[in-house]
Amino acid sequence: MGDLFKAIFGTIAGPLFLIAGIGIIFFTFRTINVDFLPVLTLIVALSPLWLPISLFYLTFDRWVEFVQLKFQDTQGRVTLRIKLPQDVFKSPEAMESVFTQIFNPNPSDNLLQTFIDGKHPLTSCFELVSVGGEVRFYANVPRKKVKNALEAQLYAQYPGIEVVEETIDYTAEIKNDLNLYEWMSFHIGKKGDEVLPIKTYIDFGLDRMPKEEEKFEPMAPLLEHLGKCKPHERIWIQIMLTPHVKRNLKNGNLGETATWEGKVAKKIDEMMGREKTSASSAEYETKTTLTMGERDTIAAIQRNASKFAYEVVIRAMYISEAGKFDGEMIGPLLRSFSQYDMIGRNQFGLQWRTDFDYNFISDPSGKRKRFHKTREMDFYKGRNYLPGDVKNFNDKPKVMSVEELATFFHIPGKAIVTPAVTRVESLRKDAPANLPVGVPDF
Repeated sequence: MGDLFKAIFGTIAGPLFLIAGIGIIFFTFRTINVDFLPVLTLIVALSPLWLPISLFYLTFDRWVEFVQLKFQDTQGRVTLRIKLPQDVFKSPEAMESVFTQIFNPNPSDNLLQTFIDGKHPLTSCFELVSVGGEVRFYANVPRKKVKNALEAQLYAQYPGIEVVEETIDYTAEIKNDLNLYEWMSFHIGKKGDEVLPIKTYIDFGLDRMPKEEEKFEPMAPLLEHLGKCKPHERIWIQIMLTPHVKRNLKNGNLGETATWEGKVAKKIDEMMGREKTSASSAEYETKTTLTMGERDTIAAIQRNASKFAYEVVIRAMYISEAGKFDGEMIGPLLRSFSQYDMIGRNQFGLQWRTDFDYNFISDPSGKRKRFHKTREMDFYKGRNYLPGDVKNFNDKPKVMSVEELATFFHIPGKAIVTPAVTRVESLRKDAPANLPVGVPDF
């Protein structure tokens, strides 16, 4: 409810600041002995022209934020713990199918649904968690729009899996108190152009279904590191997914932004030299042909853009009890994402963090660092996100396809042998009898 009250305050703050600004102007003119009455009369006389426009631009974003938060509250959220089955003989393509099936753009039928009901695409979170070395898989999703579809698809794709609703969210055990705990938070994302894919399970050859003992499991380095947490340590990794859709007035945006297909076409034209529309035929004849690597990259871009896509942010947090913080746990955590780097195509990289390289210059009092840490903890627990880099916004959400998502979040098979990754004790043959059926409410 705190976010809702903030949105309400944001809605009325614009007019209040406008009135305060007029008051300051009046006081300034009065101080320098200038008659403000004629100016005020002119302002009031023209108010039917400028006041509605000013109030509209001051309150539009705040109103949209308010109704969208209200809509989110009506949908509810639920944390599901995903317990891995004993045997998984499927490639990450099974998880790609899950991400595809739960893709819910939640479109508005009319402007009333947009600006009164607040209907908009909702965010789902898939989370990898280490609690003292025990590795867990979680999903925090909207209860009304995604939960049933996610459960049905996981049971359909992974026989033997168990999906359990948590009565208390696992984040509740950590209090947002820097006197009790120490933590660092990181934002991780694509370093290059978002239309360039990372190294996916197809590049790893997992689509060809190699034998279990021959599989190369891209999640192995991260899961192995998560298993090394000590009893007083926690590592939380949160992957936030919002359906990537066209933005226009019908879904609450004044401007219009197309989906990434246009950027994809432009990037391919650039790589193939098609942007030189005025080039002579002789220049085209002497143009160097594409290399094998360039052809593979273009094929990967086209394949990637042909699938459903989400706007993705990745947040990682290392947490320990106060006085027991181990900085050596951070390096391997971040390097585990280099598993998906492909030189010449795209890479994962650190986009922002709560701490500074030189605290005595950037934050001598420590107030900024404490603010960022407590805000990140609140945001993680509330499944909210704001870019930390307010100057360049390098850590803003990046578009990723379901193929990319399934590469770094899927249900691993027996190629993962670390005992920290727990699995269900016995093989379940059938899905639960009370599994929801039918088409989800879009």
